[in-house]
Amino acid sequence: MLVFLTDLKGQLAEHRVEFNPTGLPDGVGKLLTIASAVPEKSGNGGESPNDSFLVRVGKDTTDFFRTVSEMLAFIGGAVLALIRLLIGKADFRRVDFVLLLRECGADALPIVSMISLLVGLILAFVGAIQLMMFGAQIYVADLVGIAMVRVLGAVMTGIIMTGRTGAAFAAQLGTMQVNEELDALETLGISPIDFLVLPRLLALTLMMPLLCLYADLMGILGGMMVGITMLDISVVEYYEQTKNAIGMTNLWIGLFHGVVFGVLVSLSGCLRGIQCGRSASAVGQATTSAVVTGIVSIVVATALITVLCNIIGI
Repeated sequence: MLVFLTDLKGQLAEHRVEFNPTGLPDGVGKLLTIASAVPEKSGNGGESPNDSFLVRVGKDTTDFFRTVSEMLAFIGGAVLALIRLLIGKADFRRVDFVLLLRECGADALPIVSMISLLVGLILAFVGAIQLMMFGAQIYVADLVGIAMVRVLGAVMTGIIMTGRTGAAFAAQLGTMQVNEELDALETLGISPIDFLVLPRLLALTLMMPLLCLYADLMGILGGMMVGITMLDISVVEYYEQTKNAIGMTNLWIGLFHGVVFGVLVSLSGCLRGIQCGRSASAVGQATTSAVVTGIVSIVVATALITVLCNIIGI
């Protein structure tokens, strides 16, 4: 009602027609007077549409360097928290750490199982179509085993955990930022990085390699299903071929991917949560930003690790 009357008053003023609030109830009249007395705040809409191109570029450049500075400060704080953990001075509750281990580990098994099984099945099916042309169907086991153990198992698990756990971290910390709980912790002399970020970082970093191993197993089982049903390969033949194809080098590379992805996903989620604004919409933006940052960091890290392994020759 008040919004309608305010808009009506503005339209009448544009046509130079006098607005007479005589017939309005006393409460509505007072609210309308208060609304008219307080001017609209400027500068809350972000960039002005009248800003020139150079002004927008300058603002974006300033925001970029500020974001990089905040990111480096956050990473430095996380490293210092790990050092305090090693010397026994980290301030966080062990109960929270145990609960986070369950949330990052056992609770993620159903979705990791389904996605990894389907990825292995699809990879085997696509490879089988090509290998059948040369009568080399048995090498489907090599294709699926090496791909899942070396890269794909860790990458798929990392993406799943980014959308599931990284987004949850950002939403949790973002909600605490909106409710001023992080400010309350700092007032009490408790470091939010020690109390909130450190247990999440440890939990996801410890669980990711285990989830990657489980994803590797489910992907190989998916490939075995295609080999048995479509290529007439026995279980023993598929198992022996997979065992001969997968070496410890591929396994350790996959586990290393998992550890790196665990660190990146947890840091991305916690960083975006702490950077969250003070409104409800900011929580959604922080969650979206955490997922995008996590996935981009996973892709970049995968490329870097692959190039590094190629240079080393493993």
